[in-house]
Amino acid sequence: MKRFSYPVKLEAADEGGYVITFRDFPEAITQGESIEESLEEAVDCLAEAIAARIDDGREIPESSDLEAGEYLVAVPMQIALKGALYSALNESGMAKTQLGELLGKDEKEIRRILDPHHGTKIPTIEQALRVLGKRLELHVR
Repeated sequence: MKRFSYPVKLEAADEGGYVITFRDFPEAITQGESIEESLEEAVDCLAEAIAARIDDGREIPESSDLEAGEYLVAVPMQIALKGALYSALNESGMAKTQLGELLGKDEKEIRRILDPHHGTKIPTIEQALRVLGKRLELHVR
């Protein structure tokens, strides 16, 4: 099961506010003035880090366990869905063209479905995940 919520560390900055870092995404660093603003910034930063990894063809790491002093931040649903599909496709070893054939779509459409900045309907992503032997589950806390 792939989880798209990650631990984030807030450290007080000398000039005020907080510096925000992620153990699982060392390239993701941002800042905020208050804890609330920092956690909102963390969501945006994390979403862009995942989108960049999809765009660059890099692995999306599994979420580490939460440690003392950390906060758990979840990415927006669309990014989580795209990340899950991207990871499932990579795990399968299937090419985008093969996935397209199984879904009755051309490779251009598959690239759009995987594009983290392109809006894709949830049933389309669910269908693609099913073809890859996965299913979508939603957990609300």
